[in-house]
Amino acid sequence: MDLGIAGKKALVCASSKGLGRGCAEALAAAGCDLVLNARGAEALDATAVAIHSEYQVGVAAVAADITTEEGRAKVLDAAGDIDILVTNAGGPPPGLWSDWDRDDFIKAIDANMLTPVSLIKACLPGMIDRGWGRIVNITSKSVKAPIPALGLSNSARAGLTGYVAGTARQVASHGVTINNLLPGVHDTDRGVMLDKGQATREGRSPEDVRAERERGIPAGRYGTSEEFGAACAFLCSQHAGFIVGQNLLLDGGEVNATL
Repeated sequence: MDLGIAGKKALVCASSKGLGRGCAEALAAAGCDLVLNARGAEALDATAVAIHSEYQVGVAAVAADITTEEGRAKVLDAAGDIDILVTNAGGPPPGLWSDWDRDDFIKAIDANMLTPVSLIKACLPGMIDRGWGRIVNITSKSVKAPIPALGLSNSARAGLTGYVAGTARQVASHGVTINNLLPGVHDTDRGVMLDKGQATREGRSPEDVRAERERGIPAGRYGTSEEFGAACAFLCSQHAGFIVGQNLLLDGGEVNATL
């Protein structure tokens, strides 16, 4: 399917690896020029070179911490006018309710709620003026089904979901859509880290933890960054203009819900 977005410029955050890279590659395959961002310059530059070589699109790499005001300013200044924004940032650490204090919650909210809100606010005026734009936020299945060990993430991402629900409906008439992608367990560094953390806490092997988690997913496996990226690219396409303020689960059926 021709997604109709060749020549559009997309900013993809936290895109040197994992789900962010999957989204960047899918958008590049659709013909988008890219602005990639991550904190680590070495991995980011390698990803930029690989994507440019594979898809022959324009790729700029901006190493910065997108969760800081200075980092966002650096990235947005380098990006200029963009048509597509994919927000993404690493999730806060797991733990117990008794582990977290106010500073932990503020840090999680800054990274996983206020950072995407700031990026959305920065990009919306230009998109509205041009009469077209796509914003996709990578959140988590936890906004549909909370994960006990990820209380910081549950809280911050739920806040972003509420913000998007209202804002998306305010800007849709301008040809701009905002939607959220809710990943379940994917075969990424984050998934491996969570498996290892659970294994350590329970005195088990990471392989045993993964096998158990896979048994709890109706699809019987972890997701891939490639299929996640394909879903992102579709939401960014010309064909998705009537999809507004939605939360799309990509979890292999793990969340057991009718709606």
